[in-house]
Amino acid sequence: MLTLSPTPDIQLLVPPDEDERPPKVSIVIPALDEEVTISEFVSWCHDGLAKTEIPGEILIVDSGRDRTTELALAGGARVLRTPKRGLGRAYIDALPHIRGDWVVMGDADCTYDFRDLTDFVAKFEAGYEFVMGSRWKGSIEEGAMPWLHQKLGTPVTTKILNLLFRSKFSDIHCGMRGITRDALQRMDLRSQSWEYASEMVIKSVHMGLRTAEVPVHFLKDKDGRTSHHVRAGWFSPWQAAWLNLRAMVVHGADTFTFVPGLALASVGLLLTLPLTFGPRQLGGVTFSLYWMLLGLTLSVVGVQSFYLGCIARMLYDHGGRVRERWTRAFAFTRTVLASAALAVAGTVLVAPLVREYLTNGLRLPDTGVASHHMAITGILALIVAFSTFSQTLLVHATALHTRRVDG
Repeated sequence: MLTLSPTPDIQLLVPPDEDERPPKVSIVIPALDEEVTISEFVSWCHDGLAKTEIPGEILIVDSGRDRTTELALAGGARVLRTPKRGLGRAYIDALPHIRGDWVVMGDADCTYDFRDLTDFVAKFEAGYEFVMGSRWKGSIEEGAMPWLHQKLGTPVTTKILNLLFRSKFSDIHCGMRGITRDALQRMDLRSQSWEYASEMVIKSVHMGLRTAEVPVHFLKDKDGRTSHHVRAGWFSPWQAAWLNLRAMVVHGADTFTFVPGLALASVGLLLTLPLTFGPRQLGGVTFSLYWMLLGLTLSVVGVQSFYLGCIARMLYDHGGRVRERWTRAFAFTRTVLASAALAVAGTVLVAPLVREYLTNGLRLPDTGVASHHMAITGILALIVAFSTFSQTLLVHATALHTRRVDG
């Protein structure tokens, strides 16, 4: 057994009789105290690789304290020994040690049938970069999934993700999935725990990966094995669901800011600009100063939200297209000059009210005076001018940072 130590807290163990051919596909599996199933699971993986007739490797990422490492090595798998620090972190730790061009992920508990990898390999050979398994397109053995997960948890969170990111996945929590090593490297996973599953799906959408789904078979736990959720207690599934929902919101911040902000700003401007020089009558409704104040509020919130959405989209951009689009839209010199012109216009509109305030003994005239309406529009112009100037600086600073990261 060859032992490699890339870092003090991570140790790669290699079986002495492993296949010397360079692997085309890597089966990468986190494990935590899985001695009950690991030998059978590694055997399943060998059967699955044999069916594909493609050279492959099995890499078990073990952070447990039982005999999982010993049994996996005996079965011909590589083992990466790591500290216990989360399911998502296991894949991050494994990435430097993956040798295959295609990566198939899953669980070491024999709940996913790794004896058949042909659908995954076929999709990779067809040029797909991200291959999601789907238990709904395959099968779920009776007793394999709790009713709450099968009827509520997974379907609901899948629909939420599809709605937020305009995707068409049928089973976002399926643990058996495949991705090219190149795409996995570019994906730059950050999640340390259960939420890695949602992060991976969301980033596949952000990156525009060529994606497919294949049916998989989900089996109930082997006799003598207890699932990790049961081991962790009744709260564990709820915690996992919350972590995945949080990942959707964090990685989809533009969904909650970009379009809603644009809509709010549009409504706000429609309420504010037409009233700049006085009240307006529309049918039986008089639109006056208070409607302008509502419009001012909506406009400010909307503009800020829209600009935040622009920055979020730049942060999620993996190919550089969004970054280039917004740096062109907020071209520095042009946008700074436009902000300055808008600030001057706002000052001109506010000036009459300031003059009246000073000439009336530091008191404002009664409401309804035209200068009040102009001042509100002027204040809006000043706020938008400053926000646009700040946004221009942030866009270009974000572009510089993301270029460094991509490079």
